[in-house]
Amino acid sequence: MIPLDLRDPFAKFTFFDHRDTISRIFSLSKVDRTACAWNPYRNPFGSLTIADQPVTDVIACNAAYNEGGVGQVFAYVVERARKSGDLQAYYTTGAKPNDNAARVVSLTHYRWLFTSTPLRLSHAWRDFVAADLFDRAVARKLEPGDRITAFSGRALRTLRSARRVGYSRLVLEACNSHVAHVRRQHARATTRYGIESSWLNDAQFRKTLREYELADEIVVLSEYARATFLREGIPEAKIRRRYQPVASRFAPPLERGARERFTVAFVGRLHVTKGIVDLLDAFSRVEDDKAELLLVGGCATAAMDRYITQRAAVDGRIRRCPGDPLPVLHRADVLVHPSYEDALALAPLEALACGVPVIVSEDTGMKEFVRQGETGFVVPTGDVYALVTALEAIQKRPLTGALPESCRA
Repeated sequence: MIPLDLRDPFAKFTFFDHRDTISRIFSLSKVDRTACAWNPYRNPFGSLTIADQPVTDVIACNAAYNEGGVGQVFAYVVERARKSGDLQAYYTTGAKPNDNAARVVSLTHYRWLFTSTPLRLSHAWRDFVAADLFDRAVARKLEPGDRITAFSGRALRTLRSARRVGYSRLVLEACNSHVAHVRRQHARATTRYGIESSWLNDAQFRKTLREYELADEIVVLSEYARATFLREGIPEAKIRRRYQPVASRFAPPLERGARERFTVAFVGRLHVTKGIVDLLDAFSRVEDDKAELLLVGGCATAAMDRYITQRAAVDGRIRRCPGDPLPVLHRADVLVHPSYEDALALAPLEALACGVPVIVSEDTGMKEFVRQGETGFVVPTGDVYALVTALEAIQKRPLTGALPESCRA
């Protein structure tokens, strides 16, 4: 594991001597490099290969390895490349322990930016600046390779650097739907509830659009996400769909005791764009004094933290349960994810893997994995009445979740 010191993100790093690697890469003649043409058809299951030549994969994501939704997607991409023998290196803010392929980018020197400047007042700018610092560091230090995989919203400089040093394929993992669709959907939620703003500001919006233009390939995790890219004019040939598996630890408990109360769970960021206010409003209409709503996740803003605290003070059935979601899923009767936009949403998939039915909105890629009335319900986005109806239906007639084979690890 190689740490990167970001005290000057614009300086050239010296932790690794590239001369031997560069000479090997560029010892190929121009004709030889052209022969290494991209062949997306070589593996029908969609693994990424370069015809008849060894491939070296470099992956970059500012999420910590296997932490949070993006971190889990990142970990899967890393391990898939490792399994194929193509992984050269990955850049991250938090690596897998004792991993020689990891290049750790530390942002701790910039902590003061997020605590002692106006950035602390805007979660959108905090997210943007943190991602941009990471992006700049990776771009300056990027090792030579054949294929770069980076994550949307945090990859523009990395992709430009990869193109400049001769990478043959630039792949962009899109953990959200098309950013123009995200902006419209977030506007629906933030306009309806004036509690907090979106994480998507204009700077992030423009940067992501430029990443789409620069990438050779955009990977999406659902048909819902794919449709948004097509509607915004991204060529179909540029889009590749793949399935995101769920970690094997998400499974039904060995024993389930008798149900003493109706337990509703939410797992994810407690943000207005995730439909958390709709869920609170719907749960308040569940006429069952013993019912409980368990919220697993953190708030992005102090305003939302205060709002949820106030709602929990009024309704004692609402509880916040930070930490590992698995114990909550093992006691839940249903998981609700009423998001205004999610390209996939891993939490409902994990719930299905645990045998828990789900209620999701029409604006999640997750909806394609729900069998209506069997493993859960898909409801109109922002429709509190539909949420109440679905909750009451599961309370009266319990359902069982089931994970599709395409999402098994």
